[in-house]
Amino acid sequence: MTDGNGSSGSSHAAGWTFLTNHAHVLFCIVQDPEVRLRDVAARVGITERAVQRIVTDLEDEGYLLVTKEGRRNRYQVRCDLPLRHPIERHRPVQALIDLVVEPHAASASPALPVAARYGEVHRAAG
Repeated sequence: MTDGNGSSGSSHAAGWTFLTNHAHVLFCIVQDPEVRLRDVAARVGITERAVQRIVTDLEDEGYLLVTKEGRRNRYQVRCDLPLRHPIERHRPVQALIDLVVEPHAASASPALPVAARYGEVHRAAG
């Protein structure tokens, strides 16, 4: 059963979290650019249809680039774009990713931002 936010109430003591499902989906994609949406849905605790809507939102606003590779999609995150809310728009998406996503133990240089360590994250020039 899900609460009004589309997440499982049993996994969160008060039924809410500080970050949105949009952020959670983005984190899953950063960690695995070839992730299946059904796997994202299971990890985030929302429906696959909700994940599809979120991916469409992120793609429509330019935060995600989606390319088809055979029967699978590959996602690229635009880490250089600003966060959307007026309170945080002075910070890029990369700042949120670096705050939340843990690097893999065998990652490259610790000086690299987390998203760069995942190899497939796109940074637009200019």
